[in-house]
Amino acid sequence: MSSPHNKSAPVAAALADLDAGRTPDRATLRDAVRALLGDLARAAPGRAVEVRVPPYGAVQCCAGPRHTRGTPPNVVEMAPATWVRLATGRMSWSEAVAEGLVHTSGNRSDISLYLPI
Repeated sequence: MSSPHNKSAPVAAALADLDAGRTPDRATLRDAVRALLGDLARAAPGRAVEVRVPPYGAVQCCAGPRHTRGTPPNVVEMAPATWVRLATGRMSWSEAVAEGLVHTSGNRSDISLYLPI
């Protein structure tokens, strides 16, 4: 059975800092976010939902109708530290939504089925 989440060096370093109550350095956080977004895109192929983690990245994922221009109808957006916590199981989707840490729009924007990655 595969690992529950990406074990790359940037993800491990970002988690170590977050677990210790520290903010990961910018490059580490960027690389961790991008690695985990890539994992999400592979786990949930498609173009129905856009997951944004500014300023580090965004991916389109999940099966369903895709958009071709302008702002997509199904968007999920959050801060980098929130994404790392969600993607690795350090935080649940329902907890992040209840705390206002995840902003969603559209009826397909619940990506909790794919978390943790």
